[in-house]
Amino acid sequence: MAKKLRVGILFGGRSGEHEVSLLSAASVLKAIDCTKFDVAPIGITKDGHWLAAGDAHNLLEGDQSAVARRLRAGDPEATPGAKLLHEGIPTLLAPEPIESSVALTAGSVRPAAANLDVVFPVLHGTFGEDGTIQGLFELAGIAYVGSGVLGSAAGMDKDVMKRLFAEARLPIVKHVTVLRAEWERSPRKAVAQVEAALKYPVFVKPANLGSSVGISKAHDRKELAVALTLAAKYDRKLIVEQGVGGKIRRGGQAAKARELEVAVLGNDSPVASVVGEIIPGKEFYDYEAKYLTEGSVAVIPAKLSRAETKQVREMAVAAFRACDLSGLARVDFLMEPDGKRRIFVNEVNTMPGFTQISMYPKLWEATGLPYTDLITRLIELALERQEEKRRTIYSRE
Repeated sequence: MAKKLRVGILFGGRSGEHEVSLLSAASVLKAIDCTKFDVAPIGITKDGHWLAAGDAHNLLEGDQSAVARRLRAGDPEATPGAKLLHEGIPTLLAPEPIESSVALTAGSVRPAAANLDVVFPVLHGTFGEDGTIQGLFELAGIAYVGSGVLGSAAGMDKDVMKRLFAEARLPIVKHVTVLRAEWERSPRKAVAQVEAALKYPVFVKPANLGSSVGISKAHDRKELAVALTLAAKYDRKLIVEQGVGGKIRRGGQAAKARELEVAVLGNDSPVASVVGEIIPGKEFYDYEAKYLTEGSVAVIPAKLSRAETKQVREMAVAAFRACDLSGLARVDFLMEPDGKRRIFVNEVNTMPGFTQISMYPKLWEATGLPYTDLITRLIELALERQEEKRRTIYSRE
């Protein structure tokens, strides 16, 4: 009988998406194929402490997951009942958080993951899908699910991401990047810069964050100032995007842009899922609409023409390649609701929500790849990429 691969499931983290990560990990732990894999749970608390085995299990069920259980987008039955398959402590442990005045010595780092074949970092947001944790895996020589350091960082930074999309000649909405320092030093100048380039309404976002945290829609100058102040709490770079909408209709309201999503899977030969559409229960698909309130509706497959479907799927793969991604990504689009029905690439998400009812797994389920098989395929892709890396030499022979 073939030896089972030992998979570390890494979850939690210090980002504002900690609770979403707990839900994603609980679903993965519940659904992973136990005939193929032994599982080692590894948790990271909000203050950056790493936990293993029973302590990691407690993170899923303890006080920190109380909020997570209320998030509508998670699988409510999976979180409290996530069964951890092994209580043995894996050796993938990071050093404890170190004060800036303390030197990092060899003795402060614990042993590397000699007994883990691959790590599945079910981490969302800062310190999880921005290239930082991926750098740790690269240094340790550990196979891991998802994009590498460059792809993860590029996929997290909306400013850099848009530059790569533009270089690949993918259609993107008009936008302006404002530095937090510029906004705080001269608010009037920053507002004038935005108003000279864009028309209201606009969307204001932190450049480096996910799950729509810190995003606002501004209809006028007063709302723009409030939105920039909010976004500046989360990042040093602020992205202001031109709103995409249709013609003004009866009642003075413009038709909303259609929000389309495609799941991409693969390494050097990525493939796209069917196209899905999110119809937000609020004015736009923010954190509250995603996780806390009812009313948002997912339509899979999206109601598009055959030509539009083909175009969106091709653009999704092109966006994946433009950011040098691997493993998985969800690519989000905005489509004009009427008129020319132009389609714009909005962003990529290199570690999208991964509960069984999140859009990424649902899109693959609709394409013919069930949730458990999707997890297996991602682990296979991680190992394939690790084998590819072994072909590279790093010094002169």
